[in-house]
Amino acid sequence: MKPSLVRLVRPRRPERVTDPLLPPLQLYKNILRAHATKLPVELRSLGDQYVKAEFKAHKNIDNPLHIVGFLTQWQDYLKSIDGGSWLNGKLSKQELDKMSPEQVGQLYELMQETQRIGREN
Repeated sequence: MKPSLVRLVRPRRPERVTDPLLPPLQLYKNILRAHATKLPVELRSLGDQYVKAEFKAHKNIDNPLHIVGFLTQWQDYLKSIDGGSWLNGKLSKQELDKMSPEQVGQLYELMQETQRIGREN
């Protein structure tokens, strides 16, 4: 992701006031720090692996809309981790309907992995 492209497009969310988008590297580091301090040990490695894989997969994206969407979603995730709201997080039907079949599959695999970790502990 080219930082210059991030500055070109800002997320449009009229329903709430948004914070400015963090640059990709700063956001990445903040997420890993939040995992270290806010997540249980057994979930930290799973979260770290997922974040690293997603940022690596999106490293060479040049489409400004994709970059802004990616960074916006991860910044929202960081806020939920920092605020502790991830503990009671649930997806609404509208959020689930917006997901592609691949995203639903990834979410299902993530659910299975977290359940497996829970059974082991």
